[in-house]
Amino acid sequence: MFKPLRIVPHGTNFPFVANRTKAFVFSIALVLASFGLILVNGLNFGIDFRGGILMEIKTEGPADIPALRSQLGALDLGEVAIQEFGGENEVLIRIQRQDGTEEEQLLAVEAVKSSLGDKVDYRRTEFVGPTVGAELIEAGMLAMLGALGAILVYIWFRFEWQFGVCALIALAHDIISTFGLFALNGHEFNLPTVAAILTIAGYSINDTVVVFDRVRENFRKYKKMSLAELFNLSINETLSRTTMTSFTTLLALLAIYFFGGAVLADFALAMIWGIVIGTYSSIFVAVPLLLYLQPRRGDEEDEDLGAPGTVPQGADGPKD
Repeated sequence: MFKPLRIVPHGTNFPFVANRTKAFVFSIALVLASFGLILVNGLNFGIDFRGGILMEIKTEGPADIPALRSQLGALDLGEVAIQEFGGENEVLIRIQRQDGTEEEQLLAVEAVKSSLGDKVDYRRTEFVGPTVGAELIEAGMLAMLGALGAILVYIWFRFEWQFGVCALIALAHDIISTFGLFALNGHEFNLPTVAAILTIAGYSINDTVVVFDRVRENFRKYKKMSLAELFNLSINETLSRTTMTSFTTLLALLAIYFFGGAVLADFALAMIWGIVIGTYSSIFVAVPLLLYLQPRRGDEEDEDLGAPGTVPQGADGPKD
C-alpha cells in the first residue's frame, strides 16, 4: 500500500516564534521596499483603469510583432502596445485614449482596421473612458478596504481583538507586498488583479484562522505553558495542513500561469505570490505578533494537560 504523502514530517518542532525577530525585520523591509517601488515605479494600470482602446486580432499565420508595431506606430495615435495573446497568431493591441469624444476613439479604431486590412480577423474591440476607469479604481479600493474591515470584525467576534489586529497586520503585509511585486515587474494591474488580491485576502485569513483556532484550543489545554511555547506548538501542529493546502493550490496556479494564456497570467502571478506570502505571514507574522498583545487564555478552569503527548495524572486513557 502507498503511504500518505507528508511534506512536513510528523512531530516537527521548528522554532518559528524564536525566529520572529528575523521574520519581522524581513517583513518590514519587504513592506518598505514595496512602498518605495510603488512611489518610484507606480503601477502599470491596465485599460480597465486608464481608459483607451483595446483590440484583439487574429492573423492568418504567426504574427510579425515588430512589423505591426512599425505599421501602427506610423498612424500617429500615441502610445500603442502590441503583444502576443495566447497563440502565435493572436495579438492584443492597446492604444492610448484619443483626445476628444467617442467619435475620435471610433476614428482611431477605423484607422487601425484600414491599416491592417481584411486579412486580419478582428475578434474584440473595447473602449474604456477615463471616467469609468476612475470609478473602477475607486470601486476596487473600496472593495479591498471593505474586505479588510469585514475580516477584522469577523476575527474580533470569533476570537478577541488582539487576534483581529494581528490578522489585519498580516493581511495588510500580504496585500502591500503584492502591490510591490506588480510595481517591480511592471505587469499590468487590472480588474482580474484586484480579484486576485481579494482572493488572496480570503485565502490568507483562512490560513491564519486555522492557526488561531489551534492557539485557542491549546490555551485551554496547556494553562501553565509559556505563550511562546504554546504559539510555537500551535504553528507546528497545523504546519502539515497549511503546507499541503498551499502546495496543492500552487500546482493548479502554476498550470494556469504557464498554460492559461496571457489573459490569466497576471491573475495567476498575483495568486502565486499571494499563496506564498500568505502562508509565510500566517506562520511568521500573525501568530508571533500575539506575544506583544498578550491575549487572555480564557476563563476555563480545566487543568493543564501537560506537555504534548503526555496523559495528565488521573485522566483516563483513550477509549476503545
